[in-house]
Amino acid sequence: MSQAEAATVSYGRSHLQLRLPSHTALTTIRKHQLPKLPDPDRAVREAMMTPIGSGSLDKLANGKASACILICDITRPVPNRLFLRPMIETMVASGIPLDRITVLVATGLHRPNLGDELAELVGDPWVLAAVRVENHEARDETAHVDLGFTDTRHTPIKLDRRFVEADLRIATGLVEPHFMAGWSGGRKVVAPGIAHHETIRTFHSARFMEDPLAVQCNLIGNPLHEEQLEIVRRLGDVYALNTVLDEDRDLVCVTFGEIIASHQAAVDFVSGVTRVPVGRRFKTVVTSSAGYPLDKTYYQTVKCMVTPLDILEPGGTLIVASECSEGFGSAEFREAQRRLITLGPERFLATLMAKSLAEIDEWQTEMQMKSMRVGRIQLYASGLSAEDRKMTGVDMIDDIDDAIAGSMATAGDAAVAIIPEGPYVVPYLRG
Repeated sequence: MSQAEAATVSYGRSHLQLRLPSHTALTTIRKHQLPKLPDPDRAVREAMMTPIGSGSLDKLANGKASACILICDITRPVPNRLFLRPMIETMVASGIPLDRITVLVATGLHRPNLGDELAELVGDPWVLAAVRVENHEARDETAHVDLGFTDTRHTPIKLDRRFVEADLRIATGLVEPHFMAGWSGGRKVVAPGIAHHETIRTFHSARFMEDPLAVQCNLIGNPLHEEQLEIVRRLGDVYALNTVLDEDRDLVCVTFGEIIASHQAAVDFVSGVTRVPVGRRFKTVVTSSAGYPLDKTYYQTVKCMVTPLDILEPGGTLIVASECSEGFGSAEFREAQRRLITLGPERFLATLMAKSLAEIDEWQTEMQMKSMRVGRIQLYASGLSAEDRKMTGVDMIDDIDDAIAGSMATAGDAAVAIIPEGPYVVPYLRG
């Protein structure tokens, strides 16, 4: 079978095989390959002992009475199983009691992770048994400390009390492209990760979302990034452990240290391989939501609709594969989608521009509109119900192979770009 006849994209916990017409001129866009760390456990321990911009973890923990470790929620494939136990054991060896250590799931405004899902997220039964593992709740008014407002854009700074009041504060996460904050991980795990809903809804308001510098892989002048830096600086001493994974979800980089410096080191490591130059635009682009866990809902799927826009020919077709195994997403997101369909894109955007606080989860609908302005969006998603499909606001397809062939025929162009790993890869037009 030739390359033009077969290709795959990430889908659920596996891959979706595509059968392309034999005359397809195929361009596959991937991250550049990075060497896997031969001993991930050792790499984690070495990172904690050779920090960036701070003391080693054992020295940071010495003399502290309590600690709070932030972890990302189930939507991020962070290898928590590799670092939580050695991190906690180091803290205990330095004198912090087990019962004064909290692992806090930075849910933002997502739902809590509970039961078997929490066990999967933590990845280590010992951690679940040894320390408190709890979820952040952005709507709980009493659970947050009010630290005032940022000086630059007057963003309210309200953060989870468990993190603010801990003697030792560590954020952990995955550094990957983020379609408005530039890069995930580091400071983003703090805000919006453990922020109050007013802080999050400010970030998600149109004055941030429509800023041309609030895009993937950009930190310079990015208003979200600048506010996040101001927030973590207001907190005082905060540290971070940052990971970078390859397509197999294996560890290729880990950094530890002061939250801003260690995050920047991970960004510097991964940015050159994640942004991929492409020599032309395409009238047919096929992408994915990067498979499980990012393609569990349609809400998360929107991310992969934005990252390839620089190489989509205006008026072209973007074909998206996302399992959506848990369906649509939150009730608030569904309501935002209903308003988009009822009002139309222009009137819907006008309602957003009039607000200083976004409604919960309507920002994802706003991001979807960015792709709708460029071309036609088609979605293959086996997990959506008939009612869910009506609410996407995009064209639903039942046969992705037919959709690709149809787009090629309509465009009169055999060139097709395929991005197997969706939002983890950011193609850009060379020159």
